[in-house]
Amino acid sequence: MAPLKKKGDLAELKIATDLLERGYGIAIPFGEDCDFDLIAYRTDELHRVQVKHATSDCNVLAVKCTSHSLTNGRVRQTKQYTARTIDWIAVWDATSRRCFYVPAVELGDGRSCIYLRLTPSRNNQRRRVNLAEDYERFGSEKTTSSRQLKMEPAGFEPAASSVQATRSTN
Repeated sequence: MAPLKKKGDLAELKIATDLLERGYGIAIPFGEDCDFDLIAYRTDELHRVQVKHATSDCNVLAVKCTSHSLTNGRVRQTKQYTARTIDWIAVWDATSRRCFYVPAVELGDGRSCIYLRLTPSRNNQRRRVNLAEDYERFGSEKTTSSRQLKMEPAGFEPAASSVQATRSTN
């Protein structure tokens, strides 16, 4: 197995373990063609999660928001993640041994990288700085407008159950 694949597998296990400890269930998509590595779910929430492995310098963690598909060691295609394809980028930092969760709404129409500060900047800059501690929460723990899919009970038509739920009692 290639070293990069091992790092990715380790990151997926670390993120899945962290999410399980937070009370989420985990589903793994079949095949390699999905834009996300796992689905985290709880009650009526589904979250598509793309997992990344990173190594910080103890001050800054660079979270790559892209993936490369390789053929014979050459980059064949670069994929940029957006809120249309995923709900979260989860990153395992091997240096600090911590998990961080970046909501996809912060990626805009595609970003190559987002930087999380693990320690305060030396010049005390605070504006436009992403503090890593703000990215340790996930899903309904986070107060951002991440995309949450509502699940319908099996056997109901989505339109019918939605209409019934909003119908007046008169």
